[in-house]
Amino acid sequence: MLSCQTAAGEYDGYVRMKLVLPLLLMVVFALSRWPGMLPANFSAAYAIMFCAGLYFPGIWAWTLPLVTMVISDLLLTFFAYPDVHMSFREHLGMMLPNYAGYIGILIIGRGLHKGNRAFVTLVGGGVVGAFLFYIITNSISWLTLPYPKNLVGWIEALTKGLDGYPPTWEFFRSTLMSGGIFSGLFVGAMKLLEPAESPEEKREPVTEQEPAAEEPEAVPEDAKS
Repeated sequence: MLSCQTAAGEYDGYVRMKLVLPLLLMVVFALSRWPGMLPANFSAAYAIMFCAGLYFPGIWAWTLPLVTMVISDLLLTFFAYPDVHMSFREHLGMMLPNYAGYIGILIIGRGLHKGNRAFVTLVGGGVVGAFLFYIITNSISWLTLPYPKNLVGWIEALTKGLDGYPPTWEFFRSTLMSGGIFSGLFVGAMKLLEPAESPEEKREPVTEQEPAAEEPEAVPEDAKS
């Protein structure tokens, strides 16, 4: 009876963790976006989006991180950059390439959602997601900004960038570093919190195997006669 109560308590704690963790990560993510909280071009967004697809249950994996992104963008527009004089619609339009990149990261995380993946595989998925984000956002910039619309212009958008701005390869470096570091931290924390057995395994009763039927003893020949 005691073991059953212990397993039930561990299961309830595991369920609460699965429900509270998404909200906690979203709070951390929203706070990390405030200017000055992290170095320039160093963001937890890539790892958050990847881990949302990887760990969040059901529809939460898609809605919670994207809604948090939109709300935090709204707050940043009106409170962090009040001198920019940009409407929320203009800011939202400017951020659409980033949203496309974040959806790509969510898809990668969702693809690794099932199964007990190795730590290196999951961190590698976070780095791939950050790389995909960089490719998507800079390719859209190549299409919409005054770059030559050819292969040379696309490579320029991925490496040099426009004159008067920092080179995009520096953004690429920060993207990969932050994606790898934060993915490692979040995935490592989840690995430590995971139970040794799945909750379902702990709840399944152990069935005792019935002893094999004993073979009848051989009757001596004298008794037969």
